[in-house]
Amino acid sequence: MEHAALSAPIQMESEEVLSQIILVVSVVSMVGSGWIIISFLVSLGISEFLAASNVVISAGLNTSGIEIWNPSLKTFCGFNGLMAQTFLVQTDYWILSIAICTYLILMDYIHAASWVQNHKAALWCIPWGLSILWAVLGLVVVGYGYAGGWCWFTSDRVRLFVNFIPRWTIILVILCIYTRLCVFLYRSHKALSSDQEVTLQMPHPHQWQLLDIGDGPSHTSHSSIPLKKVSHLSIGVSGIKPMTE
Repeated sequence: MEHAALSAPIQMESEEVLSQIILVVSVVSMVGSGWIIISFLVSLGISEFLAASNVVISAGLNTSGIEIWNPSLKTFCGFNGLMAQTFLVQTDYWILSIAICTYLILMDYIHAASWVQNHKAALWCIPWGLSILWAVLGLVVVGYGYAGGWCWFTSDRVRLFVNFIPRWTIILVILCIYTRLCVFLYRSHKALSSDQEVTLQMPHPHQWQLLDIGDGPSHTSHSSIPLKKVSHLSIGVSGIKPMTE
């Protein structure tokens, strides 16, 4: 006897209720995603909209009495599972890409940050390419079947290794990236605040002229040290006391 997925209901009454609930939730999600597309036009909103549309189609067919798990609809079920797997993990790739780009720019990796800003199309293709690649591999290697409301992986073990473990890995990577950025920004702010205090304590340039150091015009200079280097400066300079006599 073939093992059924845990989320797939056994009784037809439960299946109808599940399909109706999924249909309502998916329609609401589809409307919200459509608004995102109108607002941002491209990127993450499109994937959210297509993901909701895919679920709306499968749940709508189930609600109308068309059983998508029927062997005659095997091709549709495979396509439905392919679409579901494509957009299920794509959001994670988008968020990871945003975190990496933010890290490169704020940490002052000049060449990498410049490449990111000049190759937006390539960055746009990375989440789409990875998600489509994994979805196609899932279709070819394992295959998709009815999983309750829509078609997806029918084995809970496959779901665990293909989706949830990579997803939690991405979450941990994102947490490490933003933790590193938080520490970096805190140290940079502390160093800049200390430097500003020392600057305020320094005597006015006119006072240096009274010491006959020079009669030429005074020049002010602005530091061109990147923020990344500022965070590593020693804060011990705050102990320097200005000359008052």
